[in-house]
Amino acid sequence: MTSQHPATPTVAAADSGRRPGWWRDAVIYQVYPRSFADADGDGMGDLEGVRSRLPYLRDLGVDAVWLSPFYASPQADAGYDVSDYRVVDPMFGDLADAERLIGDAHGLGLRVIVDIVPNHASDQHSWFRQALREGLGSPLRERFHFRPGRGEAGELPPNDWESIFGGPAWTRTVSSDGTPGEWYLHLFAPEQPDLNWENAAVADEFRSVLRFWLDLGVDGFRIDVAHGLVKAAGLPDIGHHDQLRLLGNDVLPFFDQDGVHEIYRDWRRILDEYGTDPDTRRIAVAEAWTPSVQRTANYLRPDELHQAFNFQYLGTAWDAEALREVIDLTLDAMRPVGAPATWVLSNHDVVRHLTRLGSGEDAEQDLRRARAATLLMLALPGSAYLYQGEELGLPEVVDLPDEVRQDPAFSRAKGTNAEGQEGMRDGCRVPLPWSGAEAPFGFGPVPGGPSWLPQPAEWAKLSVEAQTGDRSSTLELYRAALTARREHPALGTGDSVEWLDDAPAGVLAFRRSSPDGVFACFANTGDLAVRLAAPGRLLLASEPVTVVEDEILLPADATVWWAL
Repeated sequence: MTSQHPATPTVAAADSGRRPGWWRDAVIYQVYPRSFADADGDGMGDLEGVRSRLPYLRDLGVDAVWLSPFYASPQADAGYDVSDYRVVDPMFGDLADAERLIGDAHGLGLRVIVDIVPNHASDQHSWFRQALREGLGSPLRERFHFRPGRGEAGELPPNDWESIFGGPAWTRTVSSDGTPGEWYLHLFAPEQPDLNWENAAVADEFRSVLRFWLDLGVDGFRIDVAHGLVKAAGLPDIGHHDQLRLLGNDVLPFFDQDGVHEIYRDWRRILDEYGTDPDTRRIAVAEAWTPSVQRTANYLRPDELHQAFNFQYLGTAWDAEALREVIDLTLDAMRPVGAPATWVLSNHDVVRHLTRLGSGEDAEQDLRRARAATLLMLALPGSAYLYQGEELGLPEVVDLPDEVRQDPAFSRAKGTNAEGQEGMRDGCRVPLPWSGAEAPFGFGPVPGGPSWLPQPAEWAKLSVEAQTGDRSSTLELYRAALTARREHPALGTGDSVEWLDDAPAGVLAFRRSSPDGVFACFANTGDLAVRLAAPGRLLLASEPVTVVEDEILLPADATVWWAL
């Protein structure tokens, strides 16, 4: 048995306590609109469907909703190929639907964050279409990265950059007379030409787009590929293939270039035009894949953005030592720039954490581990991001038929000289189950109606309806955790943890304090149950635990919260 009150605890840093700013400890819920709720029965989620489910999100206990793209788009990459940044795609509704959604969310006390996609546009964007029509020498081509090819007849790409989706990052155009023309850069799909941020018209356009949505009332932006806007001068070769393996390890000539920071200082000035009151401030969140949390912190200096996703944490295994290291690195990196840490386990681009952290051999154990990981994440200081459906304990759908997959990387990476993403992102995007015994489980209004990706039959047991009121369910665990996080004064706020160093191997244990209360968290990442001293009142547990007098038996893959 090990005491949980060491005489000399390790302290990451003195906690600065609560700072003003709604985003600093907010729980933000990602809605992937095409898979959240379908109001019109066409099998595709829409804004009216999202609006109808806003009370569910309020009751879940989140503070804000982040909406993945719903703009006009040919949907080559599920809306991340935008053809018009001021128009709602008809599959999702119209601008009036967006305004009603924002208004209803605010009426329920929810803030709304929308995606903005500034690294690339759609090949159907009016700028790009005109650039192709006008041909060589068109001023519109300067808003993208058009270049002549290499080789005797320009038959080779301008450099050796590879697409994140696989294959070369360049596609050759065809001139009006049918002859091969220049090449254009696309770090993702060919339907997503990269914008040239050295061109003043591009910067002007996005200033206008930001103001357009701010005027409609949005509370902030999630910036897609925030690290990609600036490319190294001269577009130099990298020198070898399989460049995807370098992501998150090296500063590449097309990612995390220092010039991006001037863009975000400009954006910050625009956001501040709409007020600097901490309770109503408009914010921006960076999707920035960088080699280190220290480089991520560069995006969060006081005159830049407000938050950045913590991909280093998302990629950490369920291991006490590894988790402690990344938590310390994160808090140490965020503290000097005064930014809150963020914590995330799942999103629309990665395997759901229930499947990713699990063994795949024992479904019950995988669920226990996912629940434990969630309680650990929600106990950390800063802001937390939830991805739709994780509160239901949804696993990744790993057996979707090839013919229904829509991830562009799925087909593109095959048969190329370079590997891209594995193309399996559809598995985390399957529409949510809300109610009923048969698909689409209340996703749409008609029983037995369509859904754009098929749902597993066993999801009937995981629907919102099936889990509501069941105190042992994952949904009710999330509801209880978010209620406790909101009510306990030492949860969410601050910028440090006090590690309890006498915890047994495999157990991550820390304490957090505020002037109004003390909180402790124990997470057992090991394979065996451990007996521990009970430090106070049991607040919440991811699994049933046994407390006898002053001792607790903490199961494997379980997390408990204590009020001290």
